[in-house]
Amino acid sequence: MKKTKFLFPFLFSLLLVVSGCSKDDDEVVDETDDITGGEEPEETPNDPEALDLSQYSSGQKVMMQTFYWDVEPRFEWWNNLSDKVEGWADAGIDRIWLPVATKGQSGGYSMGYDPSDYFDFGEYDQHGTVPTRFGTREELENLISKSHELGLEVIADIVLNHNSGGGLEYNPYREKDTYTLFNEENGNASGMFNRNYEHFHPNDVSQSDEGDLFFSEQDVDHDVPYVQDWFWKNENSVAKYYKNEMGFDGWRFDYVKGFGTWVIEGWMNEVGGFAVGENFDGNADVLVDWVDATGVSAFDFAAFYKMEEAFDRFDDLNYLDGNTLRKVNPDKAVTFVANHDTEKDENEDNRIATENKMKAYAYILTHDGYPTIFYSDYENEAFNEEIKQLIEIHNSLALGDVEVLHVDNNEYVMKREGNAENPGLILYISTGNSTKRRNVQTNWNNVTLLDYSGNTTYTPTSDENGMAIIEAPANGYSIYSITK
Repeated sequence: MKKTKFLFPFLFSLLLVVSGCSKDDDEVVDETDDITGGEEPEETPNDPEALDLSQYSSGQKVMMQTFYWDVEPRFEWWNNLSDKVEGWADAGIDRIWLPVATKGQSGGYSMGYDPSDYFDFGEYDQHGTVPTRFGTREELENLISKSHELGLEVIADIVLNHNSGGGLEYNPYREKDTYTLFNEENGNASGMFNRNYEHFHPNDVSQSDEGDLFFSEQDVDHDVPYVQDWFWKNENSVAKYYKNEMGFDGWRFDYVKGFGTWVIEGWMNEVGGFAVGENFDGNADVLVDWVDATGVSAFDFAAFYKMEEAFDRFDDLNYLDGNTLRKVNPDKAVTFVANHDTEKDENEDNRIATENKMKAYAYILTHDGYPTIFYSDYENEAFNEEIKQLIEIHNSLALGDVEVLHVDNNEYVMKREGNAENPGLILYISTGNSTKRRNVQTNWNNVTLLDYSGNTTYTPTSDENGMAIIEAPANGYSIYSITK
């Protein structure tokens, strides 16, 4: 078999990656019921020349989640990210999602999801530390400034549902002491947005909010006008301070099940920007309804669980064609393979196994939706070059309508239509134990095809009707498009 001449010097190294490896050239191809219609074409007599992907654009890039749970080293994370953002920008990232940037009850150990002072970015001595777990305010501002110079938007993680780390006070609504006093001496050294029991449920305004109950005694009451003023309405509100003073460009809203959709609407009406909500629900209908109500994007947990079911739980690729937010409203679907919560979850059904991650990344980086890369996966040496190549394919060829050409329990073939200027692509995933080939309808007539993932060197030529036999390596994937 002739070797294909690639323009990308690292493609051949991808053949060694476990999750997407091709078999040796002399491996027997499993052709039982795989090739349908027509005879297998001869391979092209000349080495095909790959497209220069830098000359193509899908019109969309990729977001990076820049943290995992309990990042190390403590107090150095902003500096660590500052060293990485240039490489991420070069790889095709356009947004970075930062961890919660302000002081939490756990001080130097806090990941930020126990918010105490919304205006302490690592400059006040409280909860046992001046810097946050991630560093100082100055280091954060340097990171934001450098990111902007590189053309990266910076997304703030916003926790609106609950607070932690206040002082004890008598709460007449609960008839006991509660940790609901937030002032300069009690968990709010900035002195901005001081709070007491009147600003948490229950109070004389409301007993509870529309969402699920979490942190019940410190569940913030958004119905209280004072809370609305400080969260998004005032000129020095959290929303406006983060945008105008700190330079954040958008928002990741934590635990949106905890409050009504009108809260997100109120925030967005004041400051705008890109936004995505964490509605931790595998039911696509729930996600669609939430997106319709708020007008902002949501993480596509439905797609995440379909991938987990397809690759792990049931080992059946039919699940990839299930109902997801991406299929209903791709413009509002933020897809992902892993995040800080899934990776630390002890329930194996709530995470995608390491050996299947690259097939999952191939899925989200070729389909519609806005993909997110997880920091730990990108920084994994076994995955890094492969993810970079998938990002390049996504940013260049992942364009046009999605059409599933074939799906069964161990094969999945999907086509992106492209347009007059962009050829699009075909993704072929196989979980079988041997190399697979399948005859599929392409949009390309009489042209030699190439696997731009580098996982197979098989280079078929389509016929005058656009039919072509493509190949997927054992337990891996290929991504075909045209050559020059």
